[in-house]
Amino acid sequence: MRTSQRAERIPTRPLPRPAGYLAGRPRPPWTAGGAGPDVLPVGPTAWLGPAAAIVVVGWGANMFASLLQVYRDRLSALQVDGLFGAYALGLVPALLVMARLSDRLGRRRVLLAALVVSVLGSGVILASGGAFGTILFGRVLVGISAGSAFGPGTAWIKELSDAARAPGAGARRAAVALTAGFAAGPFLSGVLVQWFPAPEVTSYLVHIALVGLVLPFLRGTPETGGRGAASRTRGGAADRGLRAVLASRVFLAAVLPTAPWVFGTATVSLAALPVLVPLGGYGPVGSGAMAAVTLGTGILVQPWARRLARRSPAAPLRIGMSAAVAGLLVAALTVATGALPLLPVAAVALGSAYGLLLMGGLRLVESLAPAKDVATAIAVFYALTYVGFAYPVLVQTLGALVAPAAVLIAGSAVAVIAMAMTFLARSGTRSA
Repeated sequence: MRTSQRAERIPTRPLPRPAGYLAGRPRPPWTAGGAGPDVLPVGPTAWLGPAAAIVVVGWGANMFASLLQVYRDRLSALQVDGLFGAYALGLVPALLVMARLSDRLGRRRVLLAALVVSVLGSGVILASGGAFGTILFGRVLVGISAGSAFGPGTAWIKELSDAARAPGAGARRAAVALTAGFAAGPFLSGVLVQWFPAPEVTSYLVHIALVGLVLPFLRGTPETGGRGAASRTRGGAADRGLRAVLASRVFLAAVLPTAPWVFGTATVSLAALPVLVPLGGYGPVGSGAMAAVTLGTGILVQPWARRLARRSPAAPLRIGMSAAVAGLLVAALTVATGALPLLPVAAVALGSAYGLLLMGGLRLVESLAPAKDVATAIAVFYALTYVGFAYPVLVQTLGALVAPAAVLIAGSAVAVIAMAMTFLARSGTRSA
């Protein structure tokens, strides 16, 4: 009777073991506490709060893709491409530090701080007056906010999804949230740049307003991190720690060579192609449309990636790298011929590669990492993916020495090598 009365007061759901947990591993950190040893009072939509936070942070980070068209009139092409990828300077250190910090302080505190820094970054760029140094500082702040949000936010979504009887859904939900923010930001900003006055002001005001709308949604989301969480995951297989995960055959052969291509493929379509292929008088909205097609395709292929992962953990990575090779070759042909009809073809191929690699990499990393290290393992994966943001700068720099199409073809050859590496992971996974 006492148990039934408690269930009426606090709806709870039994917590299944997350995907990738083997017999003998300790319970995940959020299973202990006031709700009992095996349950957490989590509703099926609890993950939406952290997902919304990831969307608006991703929005603020990537809307710069369309605003590039505004800044190209004031800055050099190399400066503009550098600004696009500069937020990785703040993102990568923040990813590695804030993920571990969220294990101690809790996911909510870190994600709230990330939203505040995101507003600061937009505010600095808004007040920059087009000065390169000030925009650069603002982009680094935006990167810090992204790094503080993506790792802890993804881990929070995974933990809440597992606790609400949706094991394995966390990677898909986090990937969709990240991609939705990355797609919506450039698309709306492209519309503003094309048809509205002062887009370099309006775009940032829209982002700041969105952050204000999302903040209240995190208040009631159940916490899954914190000091107590880490102390309850000692012993057993979890003690192998993050180092063993990063040194595993699966990580080194499948995740490490493919992760940089997550954003390597996306940024070719988002940042490089709209510059290398003239779009006439529709440059801003054309750039936004390319971003929407690329990242929208990335969302559409993620259910397929999930089905592929059920058959073989490395399958989404192999097929994603195949799409990357095809996309880079189509991009090279587009640049060489200037054929505008090939742009959406390249965007779909590169977007498919992005979605498959992001979803496949997240699922594989989550399955490898013990509960106490999942946020940091995800952060390492994201840090590797952001290496791909250097690709547009490489295309711009090397394209001044050789034909840009040749740089893209060379990139496709490197992608073939990365795809071949994934087959070395076969003996390291159950069905790779």
